[in-house]
Amino acid sequence: MAKPAAGGKWSAKVNQTSDALDLEPEIFEADDPKRIASSLKRSAEQSHRRKATPFQSAMSMLTFYINRAGKNLSPERRRTLEAAKDELREQFGRSKD
Repeated sequence: MAKPAAGGKWSAKVNQTSDALDLEPEIFEADDPKRIASSLKRSAEQSHRRKATPFQSAMSMLTFYINRAGKNLSPERRRTLEAAKDELREQFGRSKD
């Protein structure tokens, strides 16, 4: 894997230049799981560049963010983002099973 230029993080570049979704700025900082899920759903459905279904694209971006943040996420922040996953499933009519 190539190293990022000028000391930047490659994951930040992915979030900024994702070929799948145009994300609302700082959406992952929101405190409301429903707002996060709604924004991701809207972005995924409006994207003409994504390669997967809107649900898969939205869930992948959320999971990517959670995984990249790793240990830097507070337990409260992780709970909010995990709740956003559940909300995303609900908004797309998917069950967790």
